This record gives sequence, structure tokens and C-alpha cells, in this order.
Amino acid sequence: MSNSATARILIVDDDDAHRKMLTAVLSGEGYRIQEADDGDTACQLVEKNRFDLVLMDLRMKRMDGDVAQKKMAGINPDIPVVIMTAYGSVRSAVEALKSGADNYLTKPIDIDELKILVTKTLHQRQLKAENRDLKELLGKRFDLGSIIGNSASMRAMIETLTLVAPSEATVLIQGQSGTGKELVASAIHHNSPRKSSPFIKVNCAALPETLLESELFGHEKGAFTGAAGPRKGRFERADHGTLFLDEIGEMTPATQAKILRVLQEREFEPVGGSRSIQVDTRIISATNRNLEEEVAADRFREDLYYRLNVVTIAVPPLRERLSDIPLLAEHFLEQYAARNHRTFKGIAPQAMDLLMRYSWPGNVRELENVIERAVIMARGDHIGTEHFPSTISDQESATSGHSPTLPSGRSLKEVEREMILQTLDDMGGNRTQTAKILGISRRTLQLKLKEYGIN
Repeated sequence: MSNSATARILIVDDDDAHRKMLTAVLSGEGYRIQEADDGDTACQLVEKNRFDLVLMDLRMKRMDGDVAQKKMAGINPDIPVVIMTAYGSVRSAVEALKSGADNYLTKPIDIDELKILVTKTLHQRQLKAENRDLKELLGKRFDLGSIIGNSASMRAMIETLTLVAPSEATVLIQGQSGTGKELVASAIHHNSPRKSSPFIKVNCAALPETLLESELFGHEKGAFTGAAGPRKGRFERADHGTLFLDEIGEMTPATQAKILRVLQEREFEPVGGSRSIQVDTRIISATNRNLEEEVAADRFREDLYYRLNVVTIAVPPLRERLSDIPLLAEHFLEQYAARNHRTFKGIAPQAMDLLMRYSWPGNVRELENVIERAVIMARGDHIGTEHFPSTISDQESATSGHSPTLPSGRSLKEVEREMILQTLDDMGGNRTQTAKILGISRRTLQLKLKEYGIN
């Protein structure tokens, strides 16, 4: 993809004076410009040349911009097209958007708006092209699965994955809830020498201690009430494969001690049994807690922490990889449209801008939920701002084009308490939905509510 110094832009307008003005402005910004005075000529140029952007008038004498845009999409669907229209033709411009145009400008053209939109459109195209190239490059030697992202932080993480996956190292994945830690664990397993063996998952926060021990190590017949027969645990089922321990920071000290023994000795006894079972299992664990702080507070064993933390992979929160939002949103749109037997042409530019301005406390999981909801709510062929929940759409007027700021002089706990209260209020007191939006487990929310004295 070309940068601003070499990007090629095709300007299509049958008004010679207006076309020359646009050429002068964009040439002055360092772009390489080619001109056409009607849609038919423009389509012929697109067939023979590579362009990074087409800036095209909607109403022209021989072939209108909307007709030319559809024809260009058939020639090269990757070229972004920005339609120019008189104020009275905005409805037609919106129809062009529905047909695949990327954006539109109203005449008379605001020069500053033109420069910003051209820069933004070229940047989005570059991100898509780089992400596609990266996937093609890594796809030859590394199966990314559903990991999507082209931001600097994601590129660094993916490079670490390519180094760690083929090894036998124990891996600790750190990141907030909803960032995709399980996808990372799956990518490590499926690119390791163990990929033909089982990938077994267990959520350590979802089971009480008594059941968790049986799930991990299995049990013998009669080990407890209801144990009608022997049962293999997940460690044994993951023999020669990989065991993924999610939310490992939620384990009790007693279970931590048993996990440590398996890591040290590669053997364990089932619940109610005395025979030792040896296993060859790679351990990948994940947590949304700061385990160093948990160790300092005597809530997590230091020796287990160092056993788990041979290699650490940090999954960045979505707010630190905003450039990945368009890629993720389009991926989820395609996924849920297919699942619900719907057809969409895309996400409206205003809606995408709104997604880019939101802080995403629930990370990628929250974005996925938002797009799934929008697919269900939308009746047209574009996702718009009106299809988003109030937690996102309400910011449209509040942000007024600038990023929100947190009040200074307040502690992190005060801000966290206010966020929990606000989200709880937005969800009508529904604690399950509140936990989902905040990207934490319901159990963690209950503990936070108790800590802050919220009934």
C-alpha cells in the first residue's frame, strides 16, 4: 500500500474547474493524481492502472458516479471510492454508500474535510491490506485461527506466538476479560508439535473447589456421593496435548498446591484414589489478575507463579488497539450475518466512527456482542448508529468529536465504583449483563459490589 507521498488518486468530475482545483489541493499534499471527466473513462483507467483511491462526482454527463462505482467494484473491489455530491443529492450519495462506496463529501467541498477524509480512507485501506498480507505470510507457517489485528501491539504479540508455539514452554497469558486469551491459547496449541493431540480447557472460576479438583484430576468410584464409577480428569484427557487453565488466579490455595505438584512431578492421584497417574501435558494458563500483586498479598503461591510464568504473553485491551476495530467489526458482521441468514453491505461511516470513539471496557467480547445485536436489530443493508445499545450511542452527543477524559484527583477505586454503578444502572440492575459489559465474571462483580458496599 502506498503512503501519502506515492498514493495514486483518480479524480473523476466533468466540471473542469472543480476537477483542477481538487488536483491542485491533493497534489500539494504529495499525492499522485490522475484525472477523468466522466465515469466511463474512469472505469477504463481503473482497468489499466492501480489506484489507491477514487474521488468521484455523483452527477456527470455520460456516466454517473453511482453507475461507475458499481462497475469499478466489479473490476477491483479493493479500491475505496469517495462520492462527491451537491447538498440536494445527499440521498443519492447514501444510495451509493449502500452500493459499496466508502464515503461521500458534499459540495461545495470543504478543503480541510477533504484532506482529513482522504487521509483516513487511505489509512483504512492500508490497514486492511497489511492485515491481509500479514495473514498470508503467517498462514504459510502459522494458523492464526480467529486472532485478528494489525496494530503494533498485536503484531508484537503474534510474533511472540510464532516463537513460543513450537516450544514446550509453559505459557502464562495475561489480559483483561474479553481480550481473547482463549484464542491465543488455542493458536499456541494448534501451532505446536502437540496439535494432533487434545486441547482441553477448564475455567477455574466457573467451578467450586470440590468439583474443580475432580474435573482436573478425575475420581475413583465411590470417592464422593454420586461418584458411581471412575472418571478421567482433564489432566489425563490432555495427555500428550495441552491443558488450558483459564482464570487461574481464582484457584484456592489447596488446588494451587496440587497443580504445582503436577507441574513439578508430572503425576497426580485421582480424588479418592492412591494410584499415581503420569501425564505428559503442556500447561497454558490465563488470568485477568495481576499475579505479582496476588503473590505479594499471599493469595497466590509464589512457587506456582514462577512455574507458570516461564513465558508471558500480554494480550492488549481493545482501547489500546483502536486501529483494529474496523477489522474486528467487519469480521463479526460477516460472521453473525451468515449465522442469522442476513446480508449486509457494511457498517455506515458514522457508526464506525462511534465504535472507534468508545472505550470498550468489555474489550473484543463486548464489540462482538454489539455487532451481533446490531445484526439482529438492523432491517436495512447497513449497520447504523441507531442499532447500537445506549452505552455506545449515548456517547455520540457527549463526545462532540473529542475523547472523554476521566476526572483528575480521584482514586482508581472511586472511578471503578462509579463505573460499576453507572453500568448497573444502564442495565436496569441486571448483574449478569453488567458483568458482561464490564468484561468481568459475575462472581468478580459480586465481590466488587460487596467491597464497595453496593446492595
